[in-house]
Amino acid sequence: MWLGVLGASWGVTPALALGEAAPHGTPTVVATAAPRALSQPVKQANFGQERPSQDARHVADWVIDARDNRGLPFVIVDKLDARVYVFYADGRLRASAPVLLGSAVGDDSVPGIGERPLSSIRPEERTTPAGRFVADLDKNLRGKQMLWVDYDSAISLHPVVTSKADERRGERLASSSTLDNRISYGCINVPADFFKTVVSAAFTKTSGIVYVLPETRSPQAVFGSYDVQERATLRRASQGLPVRVAAQVDAQ
Repeated sequence: MWLGVLGASWGVTPALALGEAAPHGTPTVVATAAPRALSQPVKQANFGQERPSQDARHVADWVIDARDNRGLPFVIVDKLDARVYVFYADGRLRASAPVLLGSAVGDDSVPGIGERPLSSIRPEERTTPAGRFVADLDKNLRGKQMLWVDYDSAISLHPVVTSKADERRGERLASSSTLDNRISYGCINVPADFFKTVVSAAFTKTSGIVYVLPETRSPQAVFGSYDVQERATLRRASQGLPVRVAAQVDAQ
């Protein structure tokens, strides 16, 4: 099930190197009055040169501003965009890559599905559940490394499974379309080299947090997240400070 690297054609994108001028996502505040005791700048995730969806940006920024990741590395799985983002604990992007997901649309798992054999799981039950999960590296029954996401539902993030040629999983990952990325029983498949060099490296000797974005509900409903720019504006206004906050470079 766990064949080798199908790698470079799969759109794996490294983060912008540190030390380059003005990386995308660097928070800035524009003062519109004489210097005063200004409130702290907005804390945001740094996606480097990536152009994430609005929901992915919203959740990543909230994670950093609220410190919801508790100082741990974190991952955002954007189901609608069929893409995964792996971050350092401080919100800098390590890298991103395409993903394969559960073939059924939905944000919940059927109770007890993690204890059932794959052959008993009906097509409509093959969802990748949304939510916030504490994740750790482990090994499957064949001794291959994987990242446990939701233990109760037997959902993991692992190197792409290519044992069934008719499923064309490698081709699906390489495709520029997101319409053919729904093929698994619920697990999250990533390029093999991306798992080895990015996911495994990020979670070695540490736990982390995986945020699987919903596709039938809002991120706010699933995570209790908030818009960090809006909150900063309200906070500054309540303190009698200028409320003009600079737009983020890569939000255009």
